[in-house]
Amino acid sequence: MNTVNKIILFTFLISILISCQTKKTDFTEINRINDNIKNQYAPDKRVAVYNISITSLKDNIIVKGESDQPKAIEELKGELEKNGIEYLDSITLLPDGSVGDYNFAVVNNSVANIRSKAKHSGELATQAVLGTGLKVLKIVGDFYLVQTPDAYISWVDHGGVTLMTKKEYLLWIKPQKVIYTKSFGYVYQSPNNEFNKISDIVLGSQLLLLSDVDDYFQVQYPDNRVGYIKKSEGELFNKWIEELKPSGDLLELYGREFLGAPYLWGGTSTKGMDCSGFTKTVFLMNGFIIPRDASQQINAGKDVDPNLKFEGLVKGDLMFFGRKSTDSTKQRVTHVAIWLGNNKGEFIHASKQVRLSSIDPESAYYDENNTKRYLGSRRYLGETDKLITNLKTGPVLTDLKQ
Repeated sequence: MNTVNKIILFTFLISILISCQTKKTDFTEINRINDNIKNQYAPDKRVAVYNISITSLKDNIIVKGESDQPKAIEELKGELEKNGIEYLDSITLLPDGSVGDYNFAVVNNSVANIRSKAKHSGELATQAVLGTGLKVLKIVGDFYLVQTPDAYISWVDHGGVTLMTKKEYLLWIKPQKVIYTKSFGYVYQSPNNEFNKISDIVLGSQLLLLSDVDDYFQVQYPDNRVGYIKKSEGELFNKWIEELKPSGDLLELYGREFLGAPYLWGGTSTKGMDCSGFTKTVFLMNGFIIPRDASQQINAGKDVDPNLKFEGLVKGDLMFFGRKSTDSTKQRVTHVAIWLGNNKGEFIHASKQVRLSSIDPESAYYDENNTKRYLGSRRYLGETDKLITNLKTGPVLTDLKQ
């Protein structure tokens, strides 16, 4: 090979190398843009979907995946175009085409189990009680990807809910409801006959009011079944929410109602509940929708014990526990409880079962483990926070925006 040809070959190889390096640099920039947008719009995958990946195939950049955050997708495309990056768009916005006109679902069983994966063996992520409205994002076989009123996104099987169009959903949420106010009971096929049951029912459930029949409310399920609830076990929702006076004492009252209830990972009902499911349900019966998990609940409300001295707490404050931060690790919230005080340093929480504990070494309820791993407390009552929905001023429990 003569000198001229060697120079040409060397120049050609250098140009290829530079080209490859340029593409690699561009691809790194694209991923940086994508990560920044994900961190801005969907930092918590429990409440937002942003599963967007960027790959290359035969010199083509492909942006693919799904998201329920249209503003995030719009910004991603804008950033790519601003940087002169050409790409193939393979993004699906949720709700997707599998949903059709059925953008909503309403829980049709006493409790719907909502799982982390679209299968019955999937980990229980959370629950929703009878009458709760859900937003439907995707349908895969017999499972629906849904979003609960507290924004949690997971999978529910078709047997637990009734799908509804927007028109059907509005017909469900607008009329008067009956809210069930006891821990556990039944809906009957007819009044004054407790042997014929339609289903069980748990605290916080809502059904459509049809009429009054002696000592019973005649109610309708989301799937149009008709039954009867004892008036002594329920109230008209509008009357209940109007007369409701949230307080530390009311939080304690409902908390004690659950004493002995079994611990259930992912549970949020009186059939079984985890620590944050317990606090979530107690606050719901005080008229508030709060974040689902302890690690989310610690980000709401007002910090009332920054020095971790158990000072300045009032009944109803949420207490948080877990692993404290170190030079090399971040704080990790793993448990939550409701402070009662009662001059005994007491708190109530779901651990093994719903039970009382205390920070006082002289108390029969002394909880040395949690006392040592205390991370601080937050006050919800009387505080305005975008993470806390007040049902007196905000949407009713089943009123989700499309």
